[in-house]
Amino acid sequence: AMFRHFRSLRTLKKDQGWIHTLLEEAENERMHLFVCMKVFHASFVTRMLVLGAQVFMTPWLAFVYTVHPPTVHRFVGYLEETACLTYANIIRQVETPGTPLHDAWAQLPAPALAKAYWKLPEEAMWLDCLKCMF
Repeated sequence: AMFRHFRSLRTLKKDQGWIHTLLEEAENERMHLFVCMKVFHASFVTRMLVLGAQVFMTPWLAFVYTVHPPTVHRFVGYLEETACLTYANIIRQVETPGTPLHDAWAQLPAPALAKAYWKLPEEAMWLDCLKCMF
């Protein structure tokens, strides 16, 4: 979104709303992180790992994007595909009685933050949040 914004400013041309799509996707990914950190009570170490990844990856990906944008697009596509496969596997495990994830997460309530963001009913469970993230 940042590069789209700068290109739009340089060329004095609108990007036909594409920046809004990118910002919405960024907000959605941010909420995935917030909800997971809320449910699992992220420790100081986890928060520092997130910070470290941001400090390292943001300038690195910005540099790679300026040199060869398709590489970053490919990397992001790989991350999205991996996330989808992971969510599908987790949902399957939570829905399957007898699995460790079913025992641990099947009765876990959805956090208020997730209910508000995805407009889930008051009785929503963690599994419903996972399905929204998927």
